[in-house]
Amino acid sequence: MATKTSNRILWLTQLALLTAITIMLQMLGSFVKFGPFQIALVLVPVVVGAAILGVGEGAWLGGVFGLVVLLNGDAAPFLAVTVPGTIITVMGKGIGAGLAAGAVYKALEKRGRYAAVLAAAAAAPIVNTGLFVLCCYAFFIPVLTEWAGGKSVTGYIFLTMIGLNFLIEFASNILLSGVIVRIVNIWKDKKIA
Repeated sequence: MATKTSNRILWLTQLALLTAITIMLQMLGSFVKFGPFQIALVLVPVVVGAAILGVGEGAWLGGVFGLVVLLNGDAAPFLAVTVPGTIITVMGKGIGAGLAAGAVYKALEKRGRYAAVLAAAAAAPIVNTGLFVLCCYAFFIPVLTEWAGGKSVTGYIFLTMIGLNFLIEFASNILLSGVIVRIVNIWKDKKIA
């Protein structure tokens, strides 16, 4: 009984710590902007949490990321267009990124942690950005047409809104995957998890 309680407390502590790191990175990340949107460096602790704790916890951390985006004003231009569409977009892309990172890690972990972390680190920004693009087409085409100023909406979405942001998010996750592997190894090999 004590071991089960101890494991539950340890799990809760780890999730709380990663939740706090996710919140802090998202809040600090709002100061790092390229174009109209911030770079989601917060995907790194989402990948760490998904690899260490599991798919559901990755989704939780992605949801926390989305909630902070909604609450800190970063989604304000979209909230002015459609509140439900913005909530679905922001929460969906965050939760989806966490789910994807966790599922990819779990599927590949037996082949080696480095490969699993690298693939999970790549999956998170791809899903995050991919869901954002899909939701842009689903909810925001009229306003994006206006923002594009008569130019191609698709070009505006890919070149202005996500182009550089995605490349930096993707590159930072890939470059930091070695650090993520070290964290995962410490957690799992030292029986911290």
